[in-house]
Amino acid sequence: MHEAQAALTALLESPLVRLAAVITPPDDDRRRLSGAVDLSGTARAAGVPVLRGTDLDTPAMVTRIRALDPDLLVVVGWNRLLGPELLSVPRHGCVGFHASLLPRHRGRAPVNWAILRGETLTGNTMMMLDPGADTGDIVDRRTVLIGPEDTCGTVYDRVARAGADMLRTHLPGLLTGTAPRVPQDPAEGDVLPRRTPGMGVIDWGRPAPAVHDWVRALTTPYPGAFSVLDGERVMVWRTRPPRGDEPAGPSGSVLAVEECGVRVATRSGSVLVTHMSGQGRPPQPATRWSRRAGLRPGARFEAVPPAVARWVLGEGPRPEEAVR
Repeated sequence: MHEAQAALTALLESPLVRLAAVITPPDDDRRRLSGAVDLSGTARAAGVPVLRGTDLDTPAMVTRIRALDPDLLVVVGWNRLLGPELLSVPRHGCVGFHASLLPRHRGRAPVNWAILRGETLTGNTMMMLDPGADTGDIVDRRTVLIGPEDTCGTVYDRVARAGADMLRTHLPGLLTGTAPRVPQDPAEGDVLPRRTPGMGVIDWGRPAPAVHDWVRALTTPYPGAFSVLDGERVMVWRTRPPRGDEPAGPSGSVLAVEECGVRVATRSGSVLVTHMSGQGRPPQPATRWSRRAGLRPGARFEAVPPAVARWVLGEGPRPEEAVR
């Protein structure tokens, strides 16, 4: 995932480390993961063996890792929990990272959730892994600010740098089993709901700042925010931060096709969409795309049913009418 490349570079640059192997998903699996990076080129250029796998808890993979006789296993961006047998293999345990200030925001997609909820900071936590989801002892934490024009990609870049910095700082202790460890209180914190691509549907009935946050939280390298027009999904990749004095109209209606983008009304005011596309297509300047697609003022994106609006916010079960 996003953070893995920076962490691998930190390990390769350290005179304390001899990397026994880099484990990364097979190419087909990696292409299906949002934000996944291919570590094989960097590893092979450094003369480090590459192992491919998606489930590290299989007996065969545990045997291969045990044969490497590792002192430490560094886990970055891996989206599966590790089982007790694998966790017991390295002499000094397994260290991992989570893109929040634990115990706050355990679970999936913490940066995306933080942005779409309008939060202004997140962080990165280094922890010793245990069989639970983001429940291991905390080694270190770093705060990462979220600005009004940040996207999930720019925030994850800073999260990655924070993780690599913590790794450099604590490598001596991690490699000798003397790194600081602060247990987490299981009663503290919250667990974030899992997100799926269908949860990216835009509710234009929310205020303009909330719509802007929604779009920037889900843009590349994630599947993206979208709306439905005449039965077709339209991807919305970037919006301009609202100023508070934008024109208004019925929620979801196209108010204007401007030189800098497409203006769409929200519950209060409107947002200027600067990049959009058809489904399965890369982001394009919104004005150019809208003219080619025949999108004109007066068009109106479909409203989101209340049950769907609650579901996409993690506040209810997936309703039958949700867009897949």
